[in-house]
Amino acid sequence: MAESGIKSYFPSQTVSDAEKISYDYGLKVAKAIETEWFNEDTSMNRYLSSRNEFHKLRLYARGEQSIQKYKDELSINGDLSYLNLDWKPVPIISKFVDIVVNGIAERTYDIKAFSQDPYGTQERTKYMQDILDDIEFKEFDNFAAENFGVNTRDSDLQELPETTEEVQLHMQLTYKQAVELAEEQALNVLFEGNKYELIKKQFYYDLTVLGIGAVKTSYNTSEGVVIDYVDPANLVYSYTDSPYFDDIYYVGEVKSIPVNELAKQFPHLTESDLEDIMKNKSYNRNNYNTRYSADKEDNNTIQVLYFNYKTYMNEVYKIKETGTGADKIIPKDDNFNPPENKEGGYSRLLRSIETLYEGALILGTNKLLKWEMAKNMMRPKSDFTKIKMNYAIVAPRMYNGKIDSLVRRITGFADMIQLTHLKLQQVMARMVPDGVYLDADGLAEVDLGNGTNYNPQEALNMFFQTGSVIGRSFTQDGDMNPGKVPIQEITSGSGGNKMQALIGNYNYYLQMIRDVTGLNEARDGSMPDKNALVGVQKLAAANSNTATRHILQAGLYLTAETAECLSLRISDIIEYSPTKDAFVSAIGAHNVATLEEISKLHLYDFGIFLNLSPDEEEKMLLENNIQMALQQKSIELEDAIDIREIKNIKLANQLLKIRRIKKQDKDRQAQLENIQAQSQANAQAAQASAQVEMQKDQALTQSKLQLEQAKSQLESQKMQQEVMHKKELMQLEFQYNMQLKGVEVEGMKSREKEKEDRKDERTKIQATQQSEMIDQRNSGKPPKNFESAGNDILGGGFDLGSFDPS
Repeated sequence: MAESGIKSYFPSQTVSDAEKISYDYGLKVAKAIETEWFNEDTSMNRYLSSRNEFHKLRLYARGEQSIQKYKDELSINGDLSYLNLDWKPVPIISKFVDIVVNGIAERTYDIKAFSQDPYGTQERTKYMQDILDDIEFKEFDNFAAENFGVNTRDSDLQELPETTEEVQLHMQLTYKQAVELAEEQALNVLFEGNKYELIKKQFYYDLTVLGIGAVKTSYNTSEGVVIDYVDPANLVYSYTDSPYFDDIYYVGEVKSIPVNELAKQFPHLTESDLEDIMKNKSYNRNNYNTRYSADKEDNNTIQVLYFNYKTYMNEVYKIKETGTGADKIIPKDDNFNPPENKEGGYSRLLRSIETLYEGALILGTNKLLKWEMAKNMMRPKSDFTKIKMNYAIVAPRMYNGKIDSLVRRITGFADMIQLTHLKLQQVMARMVPDGVYLDADGLAEVDLGNGTNYNPQEALNMFFQTGSVIGRSFTQDGDMNPGKVPIQEITSGSGGNKMQALIGNYNYYLQMIRDVTGLNEARDGSMPDKNALVGVQKLAAANSNTATRHILQAGLYLTAETAECLSLRISDIIEYSPTKDAFVSAIGAHNVATLEEISKLHLYDFGIFLNLSPDEEEKMLLENNIQMALQQKSIELEDAIDIREIKNIKLANQLLKIRRIKKQDKDRQAQLENIQAQSQANAQAAQASAQVEMQKDQALTQSKLQLEQAKSQLESQKMQQEVMHKKELMQLEFQYNMQLKGVEVEGMKSREKEKEDRKDERTKIQATQQSEMIDQRNSGKPPKNFESAGNDILGGGFDLGSFDPS
């Protein structure tokens, strides 16, 4: 495997491009690979030794390793006639392999495409600068929108980030160019179409068992991009110390191809060529041309070596100066050298770029089926001088060309466990049950008292049923009886001690496997400690995951390399593949329009990243932070939901910090608003209280005023009524007085009238009397009596005589 030996096999790479593409050069390359890997000396056969080693490791991983070594260990001079054992191996390694492979295969991830070409970088920078400008001129934009209805913002975001940290997080979580989304969807379609999940489980199994995994990507016009699993046992590659095989210059694999398939792959082969191939195969049955056992060999298959060979080619251009002073560039082959004395200003421009050749050789023969420059070579758009191999290979624990694996570390302990298992079978086969010892002479000395002796059968029945034994301390002759206990139990305890020792030995080697691999009991859940806390168990399982993280990282490297290769081949699918229509329908017409722009303009260069979902330890730490923040009411429930949806733990923690800061600012602002609202409410309450007091005073004053008014009115009414009453009384008194006065006046009048009347009456009477007296004197009549004679009656039948005293 020495590098100096490898170099001596291969032809020079400094020859011309025309010679490199020739059949003879390709045959030399193929035979050099065959010489390095398929030496006829089995001790020097690199391919056979690695293949057998991988086969042995796979048998250990399946629990089907060879049992001959165990037979040699337990046999005596090859003789196994005294051993009757179950030689089937204990499949102890299978459990640990399944734990690792199944645990890693469950880890999900998202494929992220990042446009890293100048155009994509310019678009991303412009988008970010627009956001920063909008943040800086936020007040102006709001003023223009509120007062003039004009949108002066540069970005289309509904809610602007507030800080630079939020802008950076937004760019990583939310911002995606349309071409990046289309690229990610295209990669997912290609992975699903090639059933990559099944391929992923296969190479994870290889990484665990063999320590190396490989995947191949290819392109053909009928199927488009194809992803194939590569068996590491069939791989050949140039010497390398890199675990990622990034410095190899050739790589290939050996395949067993049926003759009919060979004719389909290489249509230029004639029937005579196929017959010659079959004949040469029969005469060249080397070890690498057969399977592990001869009974599985198919005579209709051919061992073909498919390989890629990386070299370089020269791009030569003839530069000629025209009459106008401009330069005209004309492509030439690498043999072009302008003559020095040639007129016209000729010059030569040279650029060396990597190139890839594909070949196919029938092993054991000189028949080279294929040698040509690879079509649709994968060249990164950032550097067209580089080339990527069709194979992605990784061996995370490789040193000095030697590959280490998880299974390789524990095969010795698995052998010791198997030997312990066989020893346990031996001990169990040789173990005998406990027995009893009967002293016949002692039994003969025992007389049961009924004239019969103590016979062995009756003694055994009594012993097994009751556990009691009858014996005599003295013989019938009076001597000491040495067999006074005629029945004694024989205990065989040596087998049990050996069993315990072997079981301890078994557990020791099982623990050694756990210590070497890092797969503890918490990882597989086989023996959880009942006294251990759940957090301690999870921590132990997380530490076990750390011990196998290199396998996970190796598998992610293969996936990332495969995704990058697919990214470089997408433009070939759209431009050349007949499967373009199916590809279009799977991705969507809008996204494919963007991808067609890639194939035509060669404008975008993508960086492919895998966003791995967090493991249980990382989820636990993040969930603890979320729960603590929720308990402290630093974030809302909606924030916790958004944070849990982010698979990148670093970005999730950043979002958690930003949401906590925003929640604190929001709470602080709410607190200030509450204080202001409380102050305003207090002021309003005080004002309302003052108003109430004022209204109360006003009401009280008004009431008093109304009461006073009422009193005044009552007093006034009372006075009015009193006045009225007095007035009425006075009027009544006046009336009475007037009446009295009138009566008095009338009385006085009546008296005066009566007086006058009486006076008048007297006067009349006097006058009458005088007249009568005159008449009497004149007539000389006698004296006349002037008293009333009943003519002074006031009314009928009324006279003053009734008033006379009786």
